[in-house]
Parts: sequence; structure tokens; C-alpha cells
Amino acid sequence: MIKKFIDKLLGKPAAAKKTSPLGKRVEVGAEVHGINPDLLDERAVKVVKTLADAGFEAYIVGGAVRDLLLGMRPKDFDVATNATPEQVKGLFRRAFIIGRRFRIVHVVYGRGREHEVIEVSTFRALPTESEAVAGNEKTAKAELDGKHHAVDASGRVLRDNVWGPQIEDAARRDFTVNAMYYDPQRRLVVDYHGGLADAKAKVLRMIGDPETRYREDPVRIIRAVRFAAKLGFELEAKTLAPVKASSALLANVPASRLFDEMIKLLQTGHSLASLAQLKKLGLARGVFAVLDAMLTETGDLPEGKRGSFLRQAFEDTDRRVNEGRGVSPSFMLACMLWHEVLDRWTRIRAGGEPAVPALAQAIDAVFDARIGDISGRGKLAADMREIWMMQTRFERRSGSGVFSLIEQPRYRAGFDFLRLRADAGEIDPALADWWEDFALGSDDDRQALLAEARAAQQKAPRAVRAPRPEPSAPAEGEPESDVAEAAEAIDAPARKRRRRRRKPAGGGEGAAPAPASAAE
Repeated sequence: MIKKFIDKLLGKPAAAKKTSPLGKRVEVGAEVHGINPDLLDERAVKVVKTLADAGFEAYIVGGAVRDLLLGMRPKDFDVATNATPEQVKGLFRRAFIIGRRFRIVHVVYGRGREHEVIEVSTFRALPTESEAVAGNEKTAKAELDGKHHAVDASGRVLRDNVWGPQIEDAARRDFTVNAMYYDPQRRLVVDYHGGLADAKAKVLRMIGDPETRYREDPVRIIRAVRFAAKLGFELEAKTLAPVKASSALLANVPASRLFDEMIKLLQTGHSLASLAQLKKLGLARGVFAVLDAMLTETGDLPEGKRGSFLRQAFEDTDRRVNEGRGVSPSFMLACMLWHEVLDRWTRIRAGGEPAVPALAQAIDAVFDARIGDISGRGKLAADMREIWMMQTRFERRSGSGVFSLIEQPRYRAGFDFLRLRADAGEIDPALADWWEDFALGSDDDRQALLAEARAAQQKAPRAVRAPRPEPSAPAEGEPESDVAEAAEAIDAPARKRRRRRRKPAGGGEGAAPAPASAAE
């Protein structure tokens, strides 16, 4: 007391009030937070009630609470509890413990495409000490077995399965707006770090020292970009300061996890805002190989038709997300990598390779360069390959192939891709119009369209064939019969082609091919 008085007399500033890194529990009632109960998911509420009835603490947590406070219906609902994963699993008929880095429980409701997963995590403790291991998730598997908390040489957390009280669990979360808990039965929000005020101010603030927290999990950098783009939030100055320098740590993150984060970033319904945010933070280049293939050196979409194609693809994705419709990562990635495929395809064909094998080679090269060996690549690659290969088939509008094409499971995705190319001016819009009319038309409409396509092909100028070489005189000692046989061999392919052209139009493989597109 005397010291404070003397300091005041001497004009010394008062010492800053120390705050606990754990924060302070604040309970906020419904009259203040204003969460609309109609926005809640009844299955998430049921999970909370089941856990509470069994004597455990349980809350809706994280991004769901943040979105509810902003008046948005959350896409996913997560639950946090003091029950261990094994205890949670024992309370539900269809529950599965997953994960090594973070052990969590998936409680599943429904079946098939309509099923819903509620993710349940156990409150985690602040680690008192961490065991450092050499290597990473793949190279140090044996060393990580049995460890509850472990980090790699850079401080990145490889295991975090030490259970603790809610106040420590809140301190373990990344941003203040993601560290709130909601009890749907009492309609209470529990806030330890001022997340409610930050949500209202639209500020992203890291809990704890930002540099240390980015080192623990570099993916928090990408999460910051996603939340800023999705919610229109600004990064608080201390949270922003180490982002650029810490971005090098992303190289240590497993490729599959980083790839998944990129997909999330671009499928929030705010893909163009996400790209702008990446550029603003200096992360547009050098972080994701797929973006390096698509963006210019300055981190912008390219000019002209290519930029128009990509912009329309992202706008379409955003529109579908905001309308609550499904979006396919394979379609979005096919759009993002198409022009690199196109460039490689052109170069390979210039070397003399036929069109279809050249396209297949180009696709393989782009996958190796930009996607790499990630989990789920097989299905993703198959879907993307089908979309791309279908573009060559759209050029042929004759024979039975047109009927089999529209029956393909991925036809709609392939056609949507074709329509994007047409809208961007990459190909003649008439081609996309023809296929749209054919797919939607009656049998009579389709026959008329096929007749129209045949007539257009017949009117198209025929390619001028190079003159046939004159048979040379027999060399000394060479029989004249050998020269005659060689001349007949030169004539043979031409006669065979003429016979095919005389077959009735629309007769399958013998029909004359359509003119090559601009893509070729």
C-alpha cells in the first residue's frame, strides 16, 4: 500500500494488472447473448442431454457457439465434456473413437447420405511438460505409442490426450471466439477469454502467445484466414504479427491435413474472399501447390479467359454452398488445375503424341506435381480425370457415343465444366448449348440435333491431305514388283478411309469426327 502511494507521488505508472493465462469463468445468460434456440441441432442437444443425465458436464462448443452468437445456423455441432472417450462411447449405440493426435468420439445418427455426425471431445488439460520426439507422425509412430502429450522438434503438437478441467480446455483452444461453451438446457454461454466481446467486435484474437500457438499447430494460420474470410473478422495486431514468419512451419504439416485445410478454406462459401485474405497475409504463393498452379506470381487470378473461367467456378461454388447445396472438391480442383493440364497436354501433343494418350499423360504429370501422395487421392483423381477426359468426348456429336455419354454417372459434372469453359469464352458456346438440348430433349429432339450435327460436319471444309509421293524408280538390283507393292501400301490407308466415309451418317465409329475445339 505504501509502495503504491510512493509510486503515485513520484509519478510512476501503476503496474499492469496480471491476468491468469487460464482466464476467468463468466456465465452469460440468454438475455445478454441472445442465441436463438431454433438454430440449434436437436441431435447435438440430445447428445448434451444424454451426457448430462449420466452425470457428466457437457456443452456445445467452439465454432458452433460463435456462429450461434452471430445469428448463423452452424454447419457442424461439436460437443465438449468431462467424460472420457470410452465413457462417451458407452452411452451411445453408434459411437466410434477416432484419431491419434486428438482422441475424439463420433456419435452417428441416421444412415447413408443423410447421416449426421456429432463430434464429442473430452476437456483437455494444459500440459505441464511435453515429451519431444525425433521425426513426425509417420516417422516416429513407435516412439509416440503410449504417449499422451508429445511434440516434434519445432514444438508442433503430435499428441494431446491429457484430460483436465474446462478452464484448461478453454485455454488450449485457438481463438477467443472459438473458446466458448453453450449449455442448451440452461441457455448459458460460458466464456473464459472475452470471446463474446470479440465476436461482437468481429476480432480474431489468439489465446496465449500467438507465436507459440502457431508453433504448436501451424494450421491455425490457415484457420485464421478461413475465419477472417468467412466471418469478415480482422486479426488482432498481436495475432497477425507472427503469421508471415510462422508460415514456414506449414511445411512440417502432413500433406493430407494441409490439403484438407485448403479444401475447407475454399468451400466455406467465401472462396474469393479467402484468396484475397491469403494474398493480404502474404500466403497466396508457396503454401499450397494447387494455388501455385492457378495464381499469378502476385497471388492474383490470371487475366483473360483463364481468370474468367476460375472466377466463375469459385462464384458457382460459393453460390451452391450458400444455398445449402452440395459441392464436390473434385469439381473445384478440376477447375483449378485445368489450365496446367491444358498447357501440358498441348506440349505433349506437339511432340507427336495422339490426343487422348497425351491428355492422360498430362493429367498424371499434374497430379504428381500438384496433388502428391495424399489420403483419398484415388477417388479424387478418378473423378477429376473423368471430368477432364469427358471434354474430348463432347467434341464428337455423332454415333451411339452421344447416348452413352449422357448416361455416365459424372456426366453432369463434365457438362457443368464444359459450360464454364463456354461461358468463359474458351470454347464455342454452341457446343455446350447442343449438349444441354440433347440431354434434356425428347427422342425426336435428339434425332433432330444429331441430324443438325451431321449437316454441320458435312459442310465443314475437309482437311487437305498431303500429296502422295510418286513411286520412285527401282534402285539398282531392286525388283520392280517391290516398288509396286510399296505404292499400293501408300494407297491402302486412303482407300480404307474413303470407304468409312461412305457409310451412313451417324453409323457409330465410322462417322466423321467433329472439328477440333479451341482446347485442342
